Amino acid sequence: MAGEPPPAASSPSPAANGGRTVKECEEMIQRSLRTPMVRFLKEQLEKAGCALGDNFIKAVNCDGKVSGGYMPGLGIVVCSNHMELQDDVNQVVIHELIHAYDECRAANLDWSNCAHHACSEIRAGHLSGDCHYKRELLRGYMKIRGHEQECVRRRVMKSVTANPHCSQAAAKDAMEAVWDVCYNDTKPFDRAP
Repeated sequence: MAGEPPPAASSPSPAANGGRTVKECEEMIQRSLRTPMVRFLKEQLEKAGCALGDNFIKAVNCDGKVSGGYMPGLGIVVCSNHMELQDDVNQVVIHELIHAYDECRAANLDWSNCAHHACSEIRAGHLSGDCHYKRELLRGYMKIRGHEQECVRRRVMKSVTANPHCSQAAAKDAMEAVWDVCYNDTKPFDRAP
């Protein structure tokens, strides 16, 4: 989720819904920062002139059913109360860093523009590994062929329709209009990981 107001945050107490405490999640974020994919994305952001500050990625308790988000000018939040595994944290950080990269390289990116938002969500869904078949099986989606694009589309729609500027119809039209260009845009990678 990018370009939306930060999820409501509460004090760093144990997660009521399971998940992790803010402190535990902060430790998981620190481990995530040492993974090859996250290190690569951080390096690419720095090369593009957008170095990340020490507090760019924060753990918070969130209301609603979101894993995290990117807020332009503010950074990334990881919703500790919705995190269980290190892999969950890694995925959120990678997904949101792709949004940060998109923001960095496109001076005129407008998160209230449904097509801009859809494009970044397409790229983040496709490049982050969010839609790897193992993750899809764990979510209960059993389709073997064509699952990745179907998953990316489903997740794009979920995120873009949460944007107050994008109705269901506007989100779908925007996604379809930018799909080919954005799905095939693999920067900063040479190809989709």
